[in-house]
Amino acid sequence: MDDMLKDFVVEAMDLAVNVEEHLLRLERDPDNKETLNAVFRSFHTIKGGAGFMGLPALVAACHLTENLFDALRTGAAPVTPIAIEAALQASGFVADQLTELANGAAPESLPAMPEELEHILTNAIEGKGMDVPAPAAAVAEVAVAVAQVAEAPAAATASTTASADGLDWEGMYNAVVPAGSQVAAAPVSAVAAAPAAVAAAPVAAAAKPAAKAWDGAERREERPEVRHAAPVKEDSIRVDAVKLDALLEVAGESVQAANQAAVLLERLLQFKFEGQAATLMATLAETLERASRYSTELQRATLATRMQPVGRLFQKFPRLVRELAKDLGKDVELTIEGAETEVDRVVVDSLYDPLVHMLRNSLDHGVESPEARLAAGKPAKSYISLKAWQEANSVMIVLQDDGKGMDPVFLRSKAQQKGLISENAQLSNDECFQLVFLPGFSTKEVASSVSGRGVGMDVVKTAVEKNRGAIHIESALGKGTKFAIRLPIELSIVPTMLVSTSGAALALPMAVVQRVVELPETFMEVGGAPVLKDQGRPLPVRSLAGALGYESCSERVGIVVAAPQPYILAVEAVDGTADLVIKPMTAITVEGITGTARSAEGELVLVVGLSFLMDGCRSSVRLAA
Repeated sequence: MDDMLKDFVVEAMDLAVNVEEHLLRLERDPDNKETLNAVFRSFHTIKGGAGFMGLPALVAACHLTENLFDALRTGAAPVTPIAIEAALQASGFVADQLTELANGAAPESLPAMPEELEHILTNAIEGKGMDVPAPAAAVAEVAVAVAQVAEAPAAATASTTASADGLDWEGMYNAVVPAGSQVAAAPVSAVAAAPAAVAAAPVAAAAKPAAKAWDGAERREERPEVRHAAPVKEDSIRVDAVKLDALLEVAGESVQAANQAAVLLERLLQFKFEGQAATLMATLAETLERASRYSTELQRATLATRMQPVGRLFQKFPRLVRELAKDLGKDVELTIEGAETEVDRVVVDSLYDPLVHMLRNSLDHGVESPEARLAAGKPAKSYISLKAWQEANSVMIVLQDDGKGMDPVFLRSKAQQKGLISENAQLSNDECFQLVFLPGFSTKEVASSVSGRGVGMDVVKTAVEKNRGAIHIESALGKGTKFAIRLPIELSIVPTMLVSTSGAALALPMAVVQRVVELPETFMEVGGAPVLKDQGRPLPVRSLAGALGYESCSERVGIVVAAPQPYILAVEAVDGTADLVIKPMTAITVEGITGTARSAEGELVLVVGLSFLMDGCRSSVRLAA
């Protein structure tokens, strides 16, 4: 794919996503003129670029949709469900073509506009009662315009000296451009007139008398500003994500190197230096301080380039919910909050599939039919909310519905029937909710196209934990279910608390650390487990060494962990805090450990997983042997 086509595809895909969002908003608010104009402009912009790139199917689809919305925005026709449905199908077709181009398909290999799409767009135009020629004529006109776009290069090649109006456009162009920039192939008029011919082919034009051929002079007289306009200043550039990743890694390593240098300098300053050596040490200290400051700024600036708003992800879901609710015969409205919350682009890209699985399960399992809701004394319409916000060094993403909720007793029974847990397993309600994440678990007797095959929710948990996050479920029968995902704002550099236990150096994500407390020699016991009162509430005490399978040791320092079920984590010592560059563990898998890092002293540190800590330093549910 050449650079020009690549730029067109990227910009057009952004417009296509925005079109879907505008159409769904228009469905709820048909009188919103601003939204009508936005949809019209998007299709018009895509059509212009597609005509220049020689994409006839895109031109045809956008042209018919543009005609439809021209009538809607001018008031010549009302907004009806058939118009919205036709535009959504056109938007989907446009998105499919752009996706194929993005995946490397050649423009000439793209399929033509489907007859079904042409038919529904034509019906939408006819159904508006517009005083225009038959839509069939409009479609024919689009085909003629597209054919002109395709034939323009060939015609221009055949006649390189003069155009149909007798003017030597090539000679005029070569006379005004710098040496070395002259063309010897198609005249400028052939290229410039082609997209304009497509853009200037509205349906109403068929009813007008034929005008004389356009020679370019009239256009310059009508729009002199085009000739004299200064080039548009670009405020942004596109950078390959791999290059950004490499830059971030270098920035992180530079911070680590600066920290290690600072530690070494501190040790050197314990010795006494005199004369020139003292002067050199003072200069070295100043230089290292400046290098450390600059490396930290470099790290922050690099991180900022990777941050993206989650709205880029969220804007794909309203149409998904609309179509799925329609298929299931349910009346559902999705509300989105906090779309401006920023998170690492890797997290944004990896969350799409998990959120899709969660939405599908919420629609299929959680949300009741309108009849069932009315019988239960609820409004017929159900609501699903998707929220995001920043909390300390984490991003919270919460998906909540007002459906029937989850029955922990039923979940435990289903897991036992499928042999996923033992028959005598004693689980709390929270542990029963976690059963939905087990591979192969499903409450559906018969699999459907939406759910029931026992895959999906385990994919959710795996994807969240891969990004060093944690997921928690809250549910109440008859009231609904809430899935809360906690993720680090960025993945490569994580604020941590450094601890040691049983001779091992470990790092805990600061996202779950509330405070540090001193532990007594003896504890109260509840059910045989140690308990300590913290700020008036009894919290269970758990050994980090025991949870990770290390040898027991004297652990007299406690860390209050902000988990769904708070507890105190016992460690041998707290060694401070540090922002660490995390390296994922790929060769081996150790329960509870998510990666490794280097401390400022250069010591290898094991990073304890956020999900492991959120689950109380243990796997909540284990498969049956």
